[in-house]
Amino acid sequence: MAAEPSDIRRSAFLLLTACAVAIAAAKTVGAENVYEPSRYAPPVVKDGKKSGYGYEPERLWLDKRPDPVPMFSSNDKSRWATVRALVHDKTYVIGKRLDPKNPNSDVGIVAEPAYKSTDVVLNPETMEFYSSKPPLMATIAAGQYWLLRQAFGWDIVTDRWLVIPAIVLMWNVIPFAIYLVLLGRLIDRIGKTDYGKLLAFATAALGTFLVTFAGTLNNHCPAAFCVLFAVYPLLRAVLDNRDMMRWEYACCGFFAGFAATFELPALALVGALGVPLLIARPRYALMFFVPCAALPIIALYCSNYVALGTFEPVYEKFGGPWYRYAGSHWSKIGTPAAKGLDFNDEPTAVYAFHLLVGHHGWFSLTPVWCLALVGLAVLGIKSAPAVRALRKGKGTGWTLELFFAMTLVVSVVVFAFYLTRTQSYNYGGNTSGPRWLFWLIPLWALAVPPVADRLARSGGGRLLGAVLLGASALSAFYPAWNPWRNPWILQLLEYKGWLRY
Repeated sequence: MAAEPSDIRRSAFLLLTACAVAIAAAKTVGAENVYEPSRYAPPVVKDGKKSGYGYEPERLWLDKRPDPVPMFSSNDKSRWATVRALVHDKTYVIGKRLDPKNPNSDVGIVAEPAYKSTDVVLNPETMEFYSSKPPLMATIAAGQYWLLRQAFGWDIVTDRWLVIPAIVLMWNVIPFAIYLVLLGRLIDRIGKTDYGKLLAFATAALGTFLVTFAGTLNNHCPAAFCVLFAVYPLLRAVLDNRDMMRWEYACCGFFAGFAATFELPALALVGALGVPLLIARPRYALMFFVPCAALPIIALYCSNYVALGTFEPVYEKFGGPWYRYAGSHWSKIGTPAAKGLDFNDEPTAVYAFHLLVGHHGWFSLTPVWCLALVGLAVLGIKSAPAVRALRKGKGTGWTLELFFAMTLVVSVVVFAFYLTRTQSYNYGGNTSGPRWLFWLIPLWALAVPPVADRLARSGGGRLLGAVLLGASALSAFYPAWNPWRNPWILQLLEYKGWLRY
């Protein structure tokens, strides 16, 4: 008896999930920071000028073997330093400076070579170092480390090859598996053709930067997972033409708020979900969505107060003495040493170009999002009647068209947020993609099926979809050993001498 098309499709979903999760797990358990010679290449002198791909005058090749570690960048090292300090020393302090003007006088975790990081701040009054990252995530990870330490006796210093991968698996890999299962269910309901559904799911599994960053502790993957977990009960209710149950309102609110603790601009999602629910179903929204959304945000500010003695996030101090101390990466601002991607002084239009279709482009690095954009625009336009009838609508009051309109509005708001920030236009340091926007990935993946269904009508259309997916997967897998590296487009521009920051 021949298998039904739905059985074949679900089997394909299962196999893709198995491959994607296995790749994410392999990146995690096989993680090791690698020193690439191309980043330490000596200068090539031509016509009296220094040039050559990979020339970074501040980077000198190591004169002795470094201690191998499964940590990759300043970003995750500062978080791991906090995790270690909380469990070992019961403090958020990760080091101290004995002489305010002498960086060589630093002591503590932050002074150890394995934990050297630019993502640290110095309290100018106490001369104590802290991670510049919001402390809630590190606090939760410290709880996980404490449990591992109590259960198995593992130490993050001597048993780092056990502790760090185990915690990263809990943050990135296990949730990724759940994420793909839930996303697959939604795609199966939204899409109309096997091709459209398979293209959307293959994109979610292997064509985004979530799998790229799976092997390192970061806030971007958990934020994306939380976004999907937040919208899943809402979309299931919309597709079933029913109202959400009370626990679904609570789940929607909690994970939307939790996403905002990882990515501040995700507050736009909290509002975009909450306001329509308050209009359409004010009672349940006020009783369950709002308080549950507030819980993780309150926890974020409380952990900030415990860590620093203030509710003000430390990144609000950017540009001040907490960041610009002697020897700090950020003390270069306004000096001739302020060179590189973090200190670029591009016009707004140039920054917008590169963030959309340039070297860090949302569409140039993941071109399959071009299909999603068409779907968001077309279906968003059709949402006008649903907006007018929000209070009178059945179920949650939402429609699928309204959801896509919400996705488009939130995306525009987030993009505008980064264009209007007062600090210099940086791209998140050495990173393989536009990491500020990664938490939008599940929302855009859900917008792929309607347009992919159209491509399924012809061989040329199916080929176009395959090419777009392949190009997206190329960007996702290009940084084979370390996600904290520049995108292939920027590296190509630098190699050809067309652009250098």
